[in-house]
Amino acid sequence: MTGRQIIFDTETTGLSPQGGDRVTELGCVEVIDLIPTGKDLRILINPERDIPAEVTEVTGHTWEMLKDEPVFAKIVDQFLDFVQDSELVAHNAGFDMGFINMELKRCGKPVIDPARFIDTAAMARKKYPGAPASLDALCKRFDISLTSRTKHGALIDAYLLAEVYLELNGGREQGLSFIARSGDAQAVTYPRRSPRPQPLAPLSTDAERAAHLAFISEMDDPLWTQLGLVKPKAEPAD
Repeated sequence: MTGRQIIFDTETTGLSPQGGDRVTELGCVEVIDLIPTGKDLRILINPERDIPAEVTEVTGHTWEMLKDEPVFAKIVDQFLDFVQDSELVAHNAGFDMGFINMELKRCGKPVIDPARFIDTAAMARKKYPGAPASLDALCKRFDISLTSRTKHGALIDAYLLAEVYLELNGGREQGLSFIARSGDAQAVTYPRRSPRPQPLAPLSTDAERAAHLAFISEMDDPLWTQLGLVKPKAEPAD
């Protein structure tokens, strides 16, 4: 699985978009090649209706908290600009898709094609038949910490789901396939990874890097030179 995807979650006033329930929070996390890039989006939304007490117990949202937040029609373009044409990854995606497309219809916007949604709950049930497939259960299976999750928050759950989604696709080692076969021959290949959006600053000093270069220059035909990863220095002319 490669390319840009959006891991997302919604919080709502209830379970039925057709019965008048509305979205109260959106949480979106951008991943590229399964790895979060650091770009995310969290939006609190005025649902234009009351919030039942049993929902408040789960999400922490109250009407008093959300009454001054923008309604969905005011934030819809912000959401669509973030999502763009990416696939949308959600846990029990049919639930989130139903609410998102209901809100889009209310705004007179085109609905999102169901083919763009990926359901991690369905992935988990297929991969682990008969095992619990809730987000909490999968976090425990993959040893993902739930300490940040005191309530069901859309952005917190989206970040947890991003870690679960990575594990469902093979984990951080899923791209490390070093042996490529061509007929009976074998060749070592080095998988390419997308560059970081913002390169990390060097942790070594100029003096340390100079000392390192001096050290490796004294080595006789090191492995990385044999593999062509570093070109050998030309011998000085007589």
